[in-house]
Amino acid sequence: MKKILLILFCITLIAASAFATGKQEEKKSDGPKSITVEIYDRSNPGGSKPEDNFFTDFIKEGMLRDYNVNVTFKPVPRWTEVEVLNNLLAAKEAPDICVTYSYPTVQTYANMGGVLDLAPYLKQYKDKLPNLWNLLGDRNIYWDRDPKTGTVWAIEALLFNNMRNSVFVREDWLKKLNIKEPTSLKEFEAMLKTFKDNAKTLLGDSADKMIPFAMSTDVGWRADPLSTSFVPDSITDKEMYINGFDDRRTLWPGIKEGYRVLNKWYNEGLIWKDFPLYGPSDQTEGNLTKAGYVGAFCGNWDLPYRDGDNGIHANLKKLVGPDAAYIAIEPFKNDAGKYRKYLSAPVDRKVFFPSTNKDPVSSLMYLEWIATLENRRFLQIGEEGVNHEKQADGSIKAIAAKGEKIMNSPNNIDYTILINGLDLGDQALNIKSLALAYAGVDKRYLEKSYTIMKHDSRVTPNFNVGEIKAEEGMGPALKEKRDNLLVKAVVAKPDQFDAVYDAGMKDYLNSGGQAIIDERRAKYDAIVGN
Repeated sequence: MKKILLILFCITLIAASAFATGKQEEKKSDGPKSITVEIYDRSNPGGSKPEDNFFTDFIKEGMLRDYNVNVTFKPVPRWTEVEVLNNLLAAKEAPDICVTYSYPTVQTYANMGGVLDLAPYLKQYKDKLPNLWNLLGDRNIYWDRDPKTGTVWAIEALLFNNMRNSVFVREDWLKKLNIKEPTSLKEFEAMLKTFKDNAKTLLGDSADKMIPFAMSTDVGWRADPLSTSFVPDSITDKEMYINGFDDRRTLWPGIKEGYRVLNKWYNEGLIWKDFPLYGPSDQTEGNLTKAGYVGAFCGNWDLPYRDGDNGIHANLKKLVGPDAAYIAIEPFKNDAGKYRKYLSAPVDRKVFFPSTNKDPVSSLMYLEWIATLENRRFLQIGEEGVNHEKQADGSIKAIAAKGEKIMNSPNNIDYTILINGLDLGDQALNIKSLALAYAGVDKRYLEKSYTIMKHDSRVTPNFNVGEIKAEEGMGPALKEKRDNLLVKAVVAKPDQFDAVYDAGMKDYLNSGGQAIIDERRAKYDAIVGN
């Protein structure tokens, strides 16, 4: 009897094994499916090919192993992504999974039938997407759901560490000239003048290269800490929304006076005089900063500390000396005496599928794979001993890798397209590791900039009122007009500033800006009310 039972048990095991093998063979016999995924090309000096490197191989191997899907990455220039993506969508050559910071671009092509409605797929396959839902939740997944039609043209990635721009100044220059960190606009301006007047002391034979304050052609972004300090603290959520189409806050009240200050500084020789000559992807300003010629600038809260050996911090140490470094400061108060920072809502890039996507299910599985903690965790921190060191308390300290395992973006955010910000799955470890996430940088610099960003901060609101038809197709055109008018206003003669700024703003509003404001106000009043 025991022998018979043993035989039956063995037969059962063999049958179960054959069934499992049959499932695998059935999966393989179908042949692998294929999808294409957009990836940003940042043209980093010393970087790897964004579409073909160690981390893309990790993703490709994982997707083929777990879902039998081949992945091909299609690079898109980061700084002209909207224009290039527009061209790809118009030519029906866009990747199956697209990523952009511009929702109006998504809406424009959705209205033309060029974007898939994700709502039915998200509903049908929700049980197969547990990691996607766990990461983003209903809030980010349905952030852009139309309140009337229920369509979902894009999923909003999670802005995990909600930051914006800090003001940075050369800490070693402050010490050398015995200047206290400025805490007001007046003190900041005096500091810039002192830098200019002491160029010989600070730069020696390179005194003629002195740049007290650096700027780029994206004035609205780079001047944000200064310009928003002129926004009345009493601004309401409604005002911020209605006038918030432009993420540079150009239409917010008071902003113009911040640009008037820049105009004054430019005409006094305190701002890099050649900044209008160099476009958004040009490396000239960055190289001048790395070489040690720039006293102060505004930029992303961690900008000086990024990119390891290729970044600003490392190059200053190498080219100038061990004490050379930028430190974040808080110099610009608003009318209420607050160092107000207007942070974004907790959303980041918009992920969508163009209508040319023939396999939306495999594309959803890609998002599920990227959302899985162990996968995105590896992408964010890389290999132990190569990209990071594990500390005794479990926190992660970054190492500046070179060669094939270099990261082209902070924490590989270009691959972790559903999240921007380090997430190790434990909030305590996240906080400890964030200050260690920049190889070769003393954590005090990150801690200070982080603290400043959170001080007196206010999150801008989102109101889902449905499609704003006036925004359709206007993103690139209005962006170009805005950038041009701000550059022209900054470099104008002081007595011509108002005329130049007002003419540019009038053109901006007449070219579609006012129509967007009017429709936003009407939709807000109709759906949100008072």
